[in-house]
Amino acid sequence: MTPFRLLGLGFLALVSGRTLAAQVAPAPMAAAYRQVADRLIDAALADSAAWNRIAELTDRFGHRLSGSAALEQAHDWILTQMRADGLDNVRGEPVMVPHWVRGQESAEMVQPRFGKLPMLGLGGSIGTPPGGITAEVLVVTSFDDLKARAAEARGRIVLFDVPFTNYGATVQYRGRGAIEAARVGAVASMIRSVGPFGMRTPHTGGMGYDPAVPRIPAFAITAEDAAMIHRFQRRGERVVVTVSMEARFLPDAPSRNVIGEIVGRERPEEIVVMGGHTDSWDVGTGAMDDAGGVVIAWEAIRLMKKLGLTPRRTIRVVGWTNEENGGRGATAYRDAHRDQLANHVLAIESDGGVFRPEGFGFTGSPAARAIVTQIGALLERVGASAIGPSGGGADIGPIMALGVPGMGHLVDGTRYFWYHHTESDNVDKLDPREVAMNVAAMAVMAYVVADLPERLPR
Repeated sequence: MTPFRLLGLGFLALVSGRTLAAQVAPAPMAAAYRQVADRLIDAALADSAAWNRIAELTDRFGHRLSGSAALEQAHDWILTQMRADGLDNVRGEPVMVPHWVRGQESAEMVQPRFGKLPMLGLGGSIGTPPGGITAEVLVVTSFDDLKARAAEARGRIVLFDVPFTNYGATVQYRGRGAIEAARVGAVASMIRSVGPFGMRTPHTGGMGYDPAVPRIPAFAITAEDAAMIHRFQRRGERVVVTVSMEARFLPDAPSRNVIGEIVGRERPEEIVVMGGHTDSWDVGTGAMDDAGGVVIAWEAIRLMKKLGLTPRRTIRVVGWTNEENGGRGATAYRDAHRDQLANHVLAIESDGGVFRPEGFGFTGSPAARAIVTQIGALLERVGASAIGPSGGGADIGPIMALGVPGMGHLVDGTRYFWYHHTESDNVDKLDPREVAMNVAAMAVMAYVVADLPERLPR
């Protein structure tokens, strides 16, 4: 563990990671960095530049599914704009990504009455035969319920009508539904969309297959329609649905992680990396998930350049590719920078929306936690002072597994899953002031960590 030379005469010496939090008061960090933190916050809150950039990116290129022309056109634009902003070492680092194509799709209830069912195929699903699939529906409420009713499932479309509790608990039905339904002989898997609220709005997202069982089509319908079909079943009525899907995989396609930096003035080889993912699902325009996460990190270092602030260490902004349906950008970054990871001081990911900021979750040593907790206190102005018990994200997970401390950007998540992976994920859901507050939070946290006299201890 690297000792941390505490800032200013008022700082106490570091004795051990276990006792640092008790030894160090917030005041010395505030004294050393309050002025620069306020400059960054003032600059971030001065206008709606970040919101405008999210709007331009998402309006101009729309959704950006891995393998699509729109994603690569967006990458070209981001790199051009980063160079225009004067960022250092702007580049794209190559990544091969999966190329799943949705094609045309539809679902209809044909008994006990006719009704169109708004639906979205799940990412990675196979398609149906050319004439579609027409079958009776079996509604279940859990994997255990499906197991108990396995004899009824053969030849049917299984509907998992599982109300949203939290993402971790409910998303398993999206990820594993087709596997478990196929295991008992179902011909398709249908899920209640993973989200707490909707206006007959279906949600997509990734799913998986198991080579030990047949692959069957998988799709999501709305919460309202799942509940309606369930009511029919409870009344003893037979529900029949027709589903047609053209989903398929094309060969892997070339993509990029897009990168820009502000090079450190004293220790350029030591790096604070932060960002989000540039790709999105092929619905909505991915403003919340996750153009906003990329832009707030990008805007943070643009403001540092504008204000003439160069930290001791390098701050690297990454727009990772293929987070949504493969994570290949994350593993490619790990592999391309493996020999630098010992000098990655901190990784920060924003992939939970850019609503009102609350702070950061942190995973690292107790000594490092004590330091970032002090930095968090500099963000009380924008309500982002909290340092949660753990932090990370899909795109920084591979480097965190090799020892890099990680942070996940925390925001008010009340509305996030309303729009998650839907046609509703557009820039109008984001408030310009809240976006600016998130820029401030990212800028202050990254700058101070990058500028400390000694790096965060591992």
